Amino acid sequence: MEVEHQLHRWEGYVDWRKKPALGGRHGGMLAASFVLVVEILENLAFLANASNLVMYLSEHMHFSPKDSANSVTNFMGTAFLLALLGGFLSDAFLSTYYIYVISAFLEFLGWLILTVQARSESLKPPKCGPNTPCHKVGGAKAAILFIGLYLAALGIGGIKGSLATHGAEQFDEDTPQGRKQRSTFFNYFVFSLACGALIAVTLVVWIEDNRGWEWGFGISTLTILLSIPIFLSGSKFYRNKIPSGSPLTTILKVLVASALNTCVTVARSPSNAIASMSVSPAFGTSIKKENQQAAKNSSKSLDLFETPSESLKFLNRAVTRIPAHKSLECTVNQVEAVKVVLKILPVFACTIMLNCCLAQLSTFSVQQAATMDTKLGSFKVPPASLPVFPVIFIMILAPVYDHLIIPFARRVTKTETGISHLQRIGIGLVLSIVAMGIAALVEIKRKRVATDAGLDTTQPLPITFFWIAFQYLCLGSADLFTLAGLLEFFFTEAPSSMRSLATSLSWASLAMGYFLSTVIISIVNSATGSAKNKPWLSGPNLNHYHLERFYWLMCALSVLNFLHYLFWANRFKYKSLNKA
Repeated sequence: MEVEHQLHRWEGYVDWRKKPALGGRHGGMLAASFVLVVEILENLAFLANASNLVMYLSEHMHFSPKDSANSVTNFMGTAFLLALLGGFLSDAFLSTYYIYVISAFLEFLGWLILTVQARSESLKPPKCGPNTPCHKVGGAKAAILFIGLYLAALGIGGIKGSLATHGAEQFDEDTPQGRKQRSTFFNYFVFSLACGALIAVTLVVWIEDNRGWEWGFGISTLTILLSIPIFLSGSKFYRNKIPSGSPLTTILKVLVASALNTCVTVARSPSNAIASMSVSPAFGTSIKKENQQAAKNSSKSLDLFETPSESLKFLNRAVTRIPAHKSLECTVNQVEAVKVVLKILPVFACTIMLNCCLAQLSTFSVQQAATMDTKLGSFKVPPASLPVFPVIFIMILAPVYDHLIIPFARRVTKTETGISHLQRIGIGLVLSIVAMGIAALVEIKRKRVATDAGLDTTQPLPITFFWIAFQYLCLGSADLFTLAGLLEFFFTEAPSSMRSLATSLSWASLAMGYFLSTVIISIVNSATGSAKNKPWLSGPNLNHYHLERFYWLMCALSVLNFLHYLFWANRFKYKSLNKA
């Protein structure tokens, strides 16, 4: 008891037993290290099948190339979009700790169902043969397939919406050391993603192609199950943020109040404004000070706003005018919190196009590689193992970036971050433009080889799959810069009561990118198909596609998106610019 008295309490945080979290005992890099290990296992379980799923649907469920590509993008898009649900539940009702455990169990059930289906021939459509035409999976068998896939997607979404935030919340953001450690955590979180991906796209993909898909799904099932006890073993070190109620309620209340409040201006006295603010402080750059303020009902904390800012002035009507109803009474801090959310949404929107480009890595790029010579000496490389190139690059670049580039940038710029979050995101967007241009040029070369060999050939084309590695390398680098930048940007800039939900926007951007890919493919096929001409991206044979034109279109859209991003990035004002 005497030791506990000497340790300071983390205000607003509790341990796994709901007792106050104590500084020096809870949180820190040790607690976050459990999250990094778990992320390796979680991403291994996810990517082990997601990276090769397009081939499983084509070869075993008899989907066409277009249908299998769209099914994969829909599955991955749904998984990432459900991160918003995980983030919302973490902020509003349950902590990130409980959301992870529940979500991991749901993902385990999903992979288990798919393992059973892959194991049993009676649960799959008949194999194609000379006397057996190919029939796409349907009926109860299709139901089993999609129940397993989307149950796994629900679990994946919950994990994506909680795990990164849980790790970031282990650090003291009121000290420069804590903020620097948090930045290091986000870099190594992406490193952990890459570690899991490396095992997934090499060992597990090889097992799927050579030993059967029941082994691939089985590995995912066991891996995600193993992650649960590993995560729970760090329980005594975690500090868990106390949920502060629905952030969506706050956002909706401010928006409705600003729209409905009457036009009569109320001259609130400073004391009344401050008293109103102290009722439910929903915004602040420091979690500790914010909760101390709430406990003491003090009006002197620098984290509380006495008057609304001049930006997005239309929202100020929620506090400066007579409420249309008592339930629409808002605090200045609630208004400022909603302003921050609205300001980060354009940045979120500008990353969707990049993730639309990333969607091609798990669809058309895999199918391209499947038509090429994938031999490396006497070893035949599975097409779905191509992401190994950007994964290895990320694993090399992430530590170099954190230990060499960032310290150098901090000395040069005299800022705590060195390279700003928006600059990192911008670098990723530029790399995605380069990647789509390279992809178009490589496809032109592949098509020339296919034309010489015969477009209808079923034999591997005499062109090495290493040509595809260039687009993988650029898009993998883009992913490193953008994802790490987005995660830290949303966590740092968002109000403390909305951090899980805001951080989930990073994954929701991936979801929107996958869905946008499906929409663009459908629009392209509708616009290019006619009585005389086949659509660009239609048919069972990839050699008859005009994939190079599609990649040029993606490159042009990415350029326009980058110009749009520059418009918003140049106008964004950070919540705080800390000096080193």
